[in-house]
Amino acid sequence: MPITAQHARETVNAYLAEHPDEKDSLSTLVQTLDQVGDTIASRKEFRGHVTAGAVLLRPDGRVLTIEHRVLRTWLLPGGHVEESDTALVEAALRELEEETGIAPDRVEPDSGLPLHIDVHSIPANPEKGEAQHLHFDFRFLFRTTADMVELQEEEVTAYSWQFADTLTAEPLRSRVMNATR
Repeated sequence: MPITAQHARETVNAYLAEHPDEKDSLSTLVQTLDQVGDTIASRKEFRGHVTAGAVLLRPDGRVLTIEHRVLRTWLLPGGHVEESDTALVEAALRELEEETGIAPDRVEPDSGLPLHIDVHSIPANPEKGEAQHLHFDFRFLFRTTADMVELQEEEVTAYSWQFADTLTAEPLRSRVMNATR
């Protein structure tokens, strides 16, 4: 069964119980969930849809970043959820393996809760018939000792293990820094 609005809502509520100061910044996500229901996981829902990302942390305090081919920017591994995904954390792990080749047995989830939920705009892509829309990116922390990466070259052009303090987005940076301790 694919990701449901109920699963997304439960995940957001558990996250906000840990981070109540982010209620305002996630209000668009909550409103969109109320409006679109179970289409929240469909990449064709242009009011906004959920995505899943992986913050992959090594013991030396480095985080894996990838260069996204279409967006031409450095990001955390992640992407759209699929029909086969039943939980957002599973979707993040699947995306991590797809984009980097790092097998799930080389990765340990930190918890079932997102480390961060980010809301950001994605530009229109006329080639794919996609209007500008929002991504509600549920980012989960995973730990690994792996360092070998095999890129999915259709989507990813490069990778880099960056020290956590080079991440620029807050509160993600602070949370990853705390996880390194």
